Amino acid sequence: MRHRFFRPSMIMHPALLLCGVAAGLSPMPGLAQEIVALPATVERQKLDDAWWTGPMMANSAATLPRGHALIETYVYDRINATSHGFGSLTYLLYGITDGVTLGVKPSFGFNAVKNGRDGSGVGFGDLTFSAQLRLTSFDAAKSIPAIAVSLQHSLPTGKHDRLGDRPGDGLGSGAHTTTLSLYAQHYFWLPNGRIFRARLNVSNAFSSKATLNDVSVYGTGDGFRGHAMPGGSFTIGLSGEYSLTRSWVLALDLIRNHEGPTRVAGFDIRDLADPLPVRYRSNVSTTFAIAPGVEYSWKANLGILFAARFIPKGRHNSASITPAVAINYVY
Repeated sequence: MRHRFFRPSMIMHPALLLCGVAAGLSPMPGLAQEIVALPATVERQKLDDAWWTGPMMANSAATLPRGHALIETYVYDRINATSHGFGSLTYLLYGITDGVTLGVKPSFGFNAVKNGRDGSGVGFGDLTFSAQLRLTSFDAAKSIPAIAVSLQHSLPTGKHDRLGDRPGDGLGSGAHTTTLSLYAQHYFWLPNGRIFRARLNVSNAFSSKATLNDVSVYGTGDGFRGHAMPGGSFTIGLSGEYSLTRSWVLALDLIRNHEGPTRVAGFDIRDLADPLPVRYRSNVSTTFAIAPGVEYSWKANLGILFAARFIPKGRHNSASITPAVAINYVY
């Protein structure tokens, strides 16, 4: 941290100053003079002197410059009372123009179940495509934040039914899911001159029907034939990042997610002569999460994130903790 100090224009001999202070007198007899320390001027950190990877949950409202790409891979372990959900998610983004970024997000996973059979191996999850359009760019002089809209669509490429005696193999939803999001990002200079970056993400997701056969991720059993209609979800997230030094950043995400009920309907056809109707719905769920993290960047375009997401137990959800590591590279 660098400071510029303005010093009094009058220079006094140190001996006169010390004697006057010791006697409780003005340093110069006959003059009612008061020495006032002028406030220090703090130098503001430059934007290019702050290197970021981004926090664990909130997406950036900035788009990539034309012809540049971003690769960010997360490796995580979602831990709850009954299982470990090991997984990876990779962002592959490319700047088509300065204001439009397109991307794809492949995912992989493996479930280790405490009171059952583990997944048979690492599997491919649902595949997501994304498009982001910049509406405004950050302008410090006019205090205008960066704002962007994002459209994402997930394909049901992960296994979700016909799971047999290994329900841990379920890594997909079986449904097409579309997510519309609004992202905002702003930079603030704190009194000490360091930069604080804030992000706001608001997202709404809705899904198509998922066709189900036998054992599935929706809790159906052998002989089931039918479908599931996943409930819509609304998520709002707020993140803050403090540039401790050029390379070190402290990060924090706060997330609220509301999910509507998922409806399952069909028949148990194990007795073909008398198939039994099956119909049920899940509860509405509202979860809150906090995700603290630490970012370190070796270069302006290369960094690593260490973070963990905590979800406390709620009325219709179990508690979980998800430690994660991510590598972020831009070129």
